[in-house]
Amino acid sequence: MTTNLVLIGMPGAGKSTIGVLLAKALMRHFVDTDLVIQAAERKRLNHLIRERGPDGFRALEEFHVLALTATNSVIATGGSVVYSPAAMAHLKALGPIVWLDLPLAEIAARLGDLTTRGVVIAPGQTLAELYAERLPLYRQYADITVPVAGMNHGACVSEVLQRLQHDGLGQELR
Repeated sequence: MTTNLVLIGMPGAGKSTIGVLLAKALMRHFVDTDLVIQAAERKRLNHLIRERGPDGFRALEEFHVLALTATNSVIATGGSVVYSPAAMAHLKALGPIVWLDLPLAEIAARLGDLTTRGVVIAPGQTLAELYAERLPLYRQYADITVPVAGMNHGACVSEVLQRLQHDGLGQELR
């Protein structure tokens, strides 16, 4: 049986970068839901978030994720997808969910300006508050948690592949 692999995590955790490398290692397609949204809406994420607000963007994200029909793919999701139980149920049906768990300090160092990055964050909310809000959701939906603190890209990919094998999910992806 073949399946997809779904990556979740905070913005800056490396979902897109690691996703491309995992797709190469597993000989899969790569799908980035943020790019799917941008292409369909013909606007950058930060513009969509600004125009629609956090709730409006999350509804748009849910719509596009629910329409996703990927096969034999590594799917990198937007960090806010975990707010939608419907989107997460759909992703779970597509394949195992791997949480790239990166500590707040490393996320903050990687992100820089949140408004240009396209991060779904409430007005006045800090990155630390956003992190605390999302952490339980990532834990809830993850089939596998991969701590990626201090790792380079190659080490992250190796760790994800090892965890998949350890949890018996690696054979489905070969």
